[in-house]
Amino acid sequence: MSILVGNNTKLVVQGITGRDGSFHALKMKEYGTKVVAGVTPGKGGTSVQDIPVFDSVVEAVRKTGANTSCVYVPASFAPDAIYEACGAGIELIVCITEGVPTLEMVKAAEYMSERGIRLIGPNCPGIISPGKCKVGIMPGEIHSPGPVGVVSRSGTLTYEVVSNLTRAGIGQTTCVGIGGDPVPGTNFVDVLTLFEKDDETKAIVLIGEIGGSDEEDAARFIKEKLSKPVVGFVAGKTAPPGKRMGHAGAIVSGGSGTAKEKLEALRAAGCRVAETPSEINPLVKEALSRKGGRK
Repeated sequence: MSILVGNNTKLVVQGITGRDGSFHALKMKEYGTKVVAGVTPGKGGTSVQDIPVFDSVVEAVRKTGANTSCVYVPASFAPDAIYEACGAGIELIVCITEGVPTLEMVKAAEYMSERGIRLIGPNCPGIISPGKCKVGIMPGEIHSPGPVGVVSRSGTLTYEVVSNLTRAGIGQTTCVGIGGDPVPGTNFVDVLTLFEKDDETKAIVLIGEIGGSDEEDAARFIKEKLSKPVVGFVAGKTAPPGKRMGHAGAIVSGGSGTAKEKLEALRAAGCRVAETPSEINPLVKEALSRKGGRK
C-alpha cells in the first residue's frame, strides 16, 4: 500500500505552461502518474506534452475527474492557486513553489484545515509512492518499492537517503517531503499518523532540520502513539544561533530549535538516531530485522 498518492491519483498541474510546470509535468507523466490536466488562465484549449490545458481548476476537475493538484505557479500567485484548487474540490494539493509569504500561508493553512483539505508544502519536493505515482520534482529513478516510509523537511537530504536505501536493496512505501517553511501544510505528526495506519510500512525514516518544534512534536507522538520503529536524523548540528540555514524555517532562535535538542527528544522517544546520513541504512536494517514493534 501507499499513503496519499497511488494508482487512483488523477493529477492537475497548475502553472503547466511555465518552464518548471511543463518540465515536471512531463517527468511525472513519464514516471507513470496519471497527469490528466493542466491549468493556466487564458491558455485553455491548448496542450502541453499532450496534456490538455484548461482556464480554471474547476473546469479541469469537471472534465477530467482530477483529484490532486501540483502547484508550480510563482510565489505571489501560489496562495490564490491553492484557494482555487480547494474551491474546485481537489482533495490533495502539493505546492512546490518556494517563497510563499508566511502570513499568507498561515491563512491558507487555516482555511484548508477547516475544510479537511490536505496541503503538502509549500517549498517542498513533493511526494512519491515508488512504482505507482510521483507528484513533485524528485528524481523518480532513485526510488524503489519496499517497506520503509520516509518523511523529511529537506529535499536534498531526502534524495541522498532514499538513493542510499535503494542501493542497499531497501525500498520505500511512500516518501513525503513536507518542506522547510515555517508553516507547512502537512507536518511530521500528520505523516507519521498515516504511516502508522499503513500495513505495508514496517519502519520509518524521519529527516529533520534545526528550527521550530516539529521534531519535538513528532517525538511526543512517536513515544505515545506510534508502534513502528523510527530512524531519525537531524541536519544542522553546527549551525550558529540566529543564522538561517537554507530553508525559511531552519533557524536556531533564542537557544531553541537546535539539532541537539531534537536528537535528544527523538532518542527519549525510543527512536534509533543516526549521527550522519551514512548511519541510517544500518539502523533501518536493524529496525526491519526486529519483530513486534518499536523498542
